[in-house]
Amino acid sequence: MPDKSPTPQGKTLFEKIADGEIPAEIVYEDDRCFALRDINPVAPTHLLVIPRAPIPRPSAIAPEDEALVGHLFVVARQLAVEGGLSSGYRLVMNDGPDAGQSVYHIHLHVLGGRPMAWPPG
Repeated sequence: MPDKSPTPQGKTLFEKIADGEIPAEIVYEDDRCFALRDINPVAPTHLLVIPRAPIPRPSAIAPEDEALVGHLFVVARQLAVEGGLSSGYRLVMNDGPDAGQSVYHIHLHVLGGRPMAWPPG
């Protein structure tokens, strides 16, 4: 079973935002997740969809997280539709330092509003 214990540093950045300890521009929230605008956007639309449960990285997602992770994608789609991203958008979830993960609490990036290059990175 994947290790889901909190980091030795305590709460993650996203847990502090969810608890109101750090301000953020929240654009969506429900009992399972919330979404906010990225403070360092790489596209005209750059949102983060974040579960309230502190799963540290995609490789720590367990079978019991399936409904929650699926919910993140449903919320991302809803936000893309509401944001007018009808010509397309990209969903990204980084796992580990080589992938550029900087906060060890899974989050789904919703990127849109401009053409995306391939390959990414």
